[in-house]
Amino acid sequence: MNPEKLFRIAVLAGDGIGPEVMAEALAVLDVTAKKFSLAFDFDHQLVGGAAIDATGKALPAETLAACESSAAILFGSVGGPKWESLPASEQPERAALLPLRKHFGLFANLRPAVCLPELTHASPLHPRIVEGGFDVLCVRELTGGLYFGEPKSLTTQNGEQVAVDTMVYRESEIRRIAKVAFEAARRRSGRVTSVDKANVLQNGVLWRRIVTETAADYPDVGINHLYVDNAAMQLVKNPKAFDVLLAENLFGDILSDEMAMISGSLGMLPSASLGESTGGLTRFGMYEPSGGSAPDIAGRGIANPIAQILSAAMLLRFSCGCTEAANAIENAVRSTIASGLRTADIHTPETTLVGTAEMGKAIANAI
Repeated sequence: MNPEKLFRIAVLAGDGIGPEVMAEALAVLDVTAKKFSLAFDFDHQLVGGAAIDATGKALPAETLAACESSAAILFGSVGGPKWESLPASEQPERAALLPLRKHFGLFANLRPAVCLPELTHASPLHPRIVEGGFDVLCVRELTGGLYFGEPKSLTTQNGEQVAVDTMVYRESEIRRIAKVAFEAARRRSGRVTSVDKANVLQNGVLWRRIVTETAADYPDVGINHLYVDNAAMQLVKNPKAFDVLLAENLFGDILSDEMAMISGSLGMLPSASLGESTGGLTRFGMYEPSGGSAPDIAGRGIANPIAQILSAAMLLRFSCGCTEAANAIENAVRSTIASGLRTADIHTPETTLVGTAEMGKAIANAI
């Protein structure tokens, strides 16, 4: 059967374990394409430290151009000790990820924290808290707040150093990310928890007001508000109480990392950074694992490829509109875990230890 749909994907494997886990994700996409009559044109480009070594820039013009002509970006990971001596503005993370988010207007970060019932042992939380697993989606605003607000400076005043970062949010920015959260909740359990610091910050006052106004358009979705410090505590106390967690940029950055840790392994968790709708239900997006480049295990064939594979599934769902294919990959991951195969980060004595390639192959075979 000839493929009915062709999607061009910019593949930015990056540094560390990026290339080896990316290889497994692409292999899984190839198998999925055959089953669901899809076709992919993978445009491989340099990014991060690898790009610095080859071109002197973390985000070369050729890479950016390739992303602009693609349906989505499948991103690996960037950075490592080799490039930590560079000026902060030239280091892989800051010189590649932030410009990509800003250039494409990727304002909505979706980061699911899923602890499967078979992997609750990997969570640092007490077994009674995580029994049966949990599934929380963090919806983080990605292009506003302290990370991008102006003025921003590091100066010397009266003989001492002074740092200034400005937290700025506009009503329109809050409203559009709130809509993403409420729409996501409609497809899940119908509950949004909005996080702010309205007792201290004017940003928080506006955030809570606009989220509350937006909630009126979604009477079928429940809404409650938590201060960020309380939200951090409640996630540890009872993650099952959450469905969709909505947060501004800084708070979402911190809380999504907390969610990843209590889930048990960064190697299991994907993420999607989405722009405005491009028509229908699809959006241009960048899809990447929640973990980093893990240079300490790079090249050893032991990294967990599941986060990269699940990121590919999110790409199919949000940028290609291929829900059935995305479900097939996610179900294959679940069945592979249920069969007892484990990479080193989630291995226990009663399960079967496999490497990166073996795990990827098992998931591909389960499609």
